[in-house]
Amino acid sequence: MRKTLKVLAALTLLGASTWAMAADLADDMDTISANYKTVLKTESTDTFKQSLQNMRAAATDAQKGTPPKLENKAPDGPEMQEFRHGLSTLIGQIDQSLALANQGKLEEARKVAQDFKQTRDTYHKKFR
Repeated sequence: MRKTLKVLAALTLLGASTWAMAADLADDMDTISANYKTVLKTESTDTFKQSLQNMRAAATDAQKGTPPKLENKAPDGPEMQEFRHGLSTLIGQIDQSLALANQGKLEEARKVAQDFKQTRDTYHKKFR
């Protein structure tokens, strides 16, 4: 009886930790989305830069996660590598936009940020 309870407790914790990791990825994606909306609308350079920094942090954290569609795939398999590559592409775009914003070129930075949507659409089709 006691062993059964221990096994059930271990399975429950394992299941909960798997769910929590998926929630973290979803939270990161929500953070990226919410801040992207701000990037496209704000006229404040400081708000623009802060939102880009929030997006970058969330994208970096999301690279550690696994989308539900790839849960049964090898962690170092081609699908996961492509998933991480998509986030790396987004991070590069964010860095490019942030560099322009730091130079005071808000409109050019916003134009670069508009390309985030194409990156999102490409990788959402594959992994969402």
